[in-house]
Amino acid sequence: MSDAGLAPPPTLKHDFPEDTIRILLATDNHIGYLERDPIRGQDSINTFREILQLAVKNDVDFLLLAGDLFHENRPSRDCLYQVMSLLREYTLGDKPVQIELLSDPSEGKAAGYSFPAINYEDSNLNVAIPVFSIHGNHDDPQGAGPEGALCALDMLSVAGLVNYIGKVELPLSDAPADGIAVRPVLLCKGNTHLGLYGIGNVKDARMHFELRSNRVRMYMPKDKSDWFNLLLLHQNRVKHGPQESVPEGLFDDSINLVVWGHEHDCRIQPEPVAGKRYFITQPGSSIATSLAEGEALDKHVALLKIQGTEFELTPIPLRTVRPFVMDEILLTEVAEENFDVTNQMEVSKYLKQRVNELIEKASDIWDRRNAQATEDGEPELPRMLPLVRLRVDTTGVPAMSNPIRFGQEFAGKIANPRDVLVFHRAKKSAARRVVTDEPELTGFNEDEDGDGLDKLAAGRVRVHSLVQEYLRAQEMQLLGEAAMSDAIQIFVEKDDIHAISKLIEDRHVESTLRALMQGVQASGEVPEENLDDVLERVREERERQHREEQTSGRTGGTKRRAKARDDDDAGSVDSMAMEVDEPGSDFGSDAGHAPSGRKSATSRGKGAAQATAIKKASGSGRKIETVITTLVSASPVRLTQVEADSDDEDEDEVTKSTRRTNRAAPPSNQKAGKRSSANKPSQGPARTKQTTLSLANIGTTTGRTSTRAAAGKARGKMADIVRFDFETFASRNLPVNLSD
Repeated sequence: MSDAGLAPPPTLKHDFPEDTIRILLATDNHIGYLERDPIRGQDSINTFREILQLAVKNDVDFLLLAGDLFHENRPSRDCLYQVMSLLREYTLGDKPVQIELLSDPSEGKAAGYSFPAINYEDSNLNVAIPVFSIHGNHDDPQGAGPEGALCALDMLSVAGLVNYIGKVELPLSDAPADGIAVRPVLLCKGNTHLGLYGIGNVKDARMHFELRSNRVRMYMPKDKSDWFNLLLLHQNRVKHGPQESVPEGLFDDSINLVVWGHEHDCRIQPEPVAGKRYFITQPGSSIATSLAEGEALDKHVALLKIQGTEFELTPIPLRTVRPFVMDEILLTEVAEENFDVTNQMEVSKYLKQRVNELIEKASDIWDRRNAQATEDGEPELPRMLPLVRLRVDTTGVPAMSNPIRFGQEFAGKIANPRDVLVFHRAKKSAARRVVTDEPELTGFNEDEDGDGLDKLAAGRVRVHSLVQEYLRAQEMQLLGEAAMSDAIQIFVEKDDIHAISKLIEDRHVESTLRALMQGVQASGEVPEENLDDVLERVREERERQHREEQTSGRTGGTKRRAKARDDDDAGSVDSMAMEVDEPGSDFGSDAGHAPSGRKSATSRGKGAAQATAIKKASGSGRKIETVITTLVSASPVRLTQVEADSDDEDEDEVTKSTRRTNRAAPPSNQKAGKRSSANKPSQGPARTKQTTLSLANIGTTTGRTSTRAAAGKARGKMADIVRFDFETFASRNLPVNLSD
């Protein structure tokens, strides 16, 4: 954004040090980025050390971080060790803290412990420079343990090194009273009162919905006009889709300044927002995590001075950041006067010349930076290898050389010899046809980590797009793509090995299967040839509901989900049994007429017998992850007629009706099973037909066969049963078999 036409930046009219709060702003430190790289491995930690040194040098009251302190969701032990060492070295000490805490120091503290949430209020700690931080999308909370979702900032918080703010528990419903509640940290220095509001990273679609619906509630003092209200945010600012960003003008009118994290290009000078009284400052990342145009800007942190309701921002350049230069050329244009594009030797010679020019440019940047620091009395730093990127448009060029082999000649001259060159071609206007068996891997949006062409050239794609394209190619007809995609993305990006298991713990599989069966039931009598269309319509409706829940907030935080599950299980008779139909439903009208509010004894006995057969077929050690694979690869639900001989199984039903799963049932469930067997009405040797839902196997073939043809072949047949390990459907009069 150009500075032309903008109003002069805000400044302090008077300088009263005793009333001025001095804050050092930094965002997106990404500590641990490329930590195994022999050249760039220590870049992020060195820059973080410089930021802490600047905080000490400028005698700030506290340090404010707006997310992504760590690059990985689970930072390595070496990374945590160095960060904790630096925080202890530069932020602890006997210097008195000048800012007074006016809010409750226990607000947001660790549950079950007595130490306060704000570290300098702890009498057992000597804090010289407090550090306040929110989480970003790289280091956001994950997990579902007794303490709820945790992140690396939680570890630093309980260690007394960082004050973790902005951890939001999302609501379970979309009631008007629900939404995102933001409680401030209220600080005071002299006559200046500061309200510090933090909102850790939330999915952009969710945050967009909450702001549009006016459901972001900010708790402010009654005399809020006398306070300077500062908001920390870590969201997409640049649009990546209809709701994949957060609008700038939807925040509370009482906010004075928004510190925007997540975006890596440095825009520290405060920018006004049309129709609002607040400003936005975007410090950007402290290191380059991608070789994109926005990362080539000079890196800075900001010194923020607040006095009353006025403020002033001063950029401070970071010296330990590697110089980064990039350029782009269209090979056919430069070749018209210099060389022949079909001669790879001449092309390579020209590209080497351009890279050497960029290296010289980076050297000049470093020299100017050192010269300026020497004038300011700072020591001169040893020269660092620069980052160089040359993007080459090869449209119309028949062939190019290997870019990795090309970069080997610059080893020891630049820090990124393997990806100094990026070849790309202009996008074709005609859309390519996507083959279902070969998912499209290039359909990802650009984000802060670089543009799509760079990632494709480097052999990297976004996991989210890769998973979505792959699942879409499979044409799943039972489970939805969205929930499976989210779980797999968390598994890969957040290194959460329990992501798939939590999908089952949250009962997504259970609710999806129940919704499918209820949807088919609502359609009445469905001819077998029309069953596929009904299932597809029901599954699409379920997908739409899942997307709405993700956006509108009917799925909440991990803690509240766990509590809801506990409450639900505590109130149920059999937590391992799944309800698939309501009593008295006409969906199973072909079965015998059972008394009102009670299942048919024949159905119960049949379900128990099938549960026993399931156990024998699968074994007790079958894992939940295997069930997921079975469900994803299974074909749609089939309606078949099963002949049930009730007179031949009366004796077995009495003993088998107590076994509903392959797990040990609670004592209460066993008693219930015995009562149901004792109350079983006597029946004659009648043969009844029972409508049963079963999953028929598609089979392994080289091509995709018609599901309707498969339904015709499966008529009147029962597939082999595999174990559905976490639930059984034998508790109802409609047993469901999962065919392997």
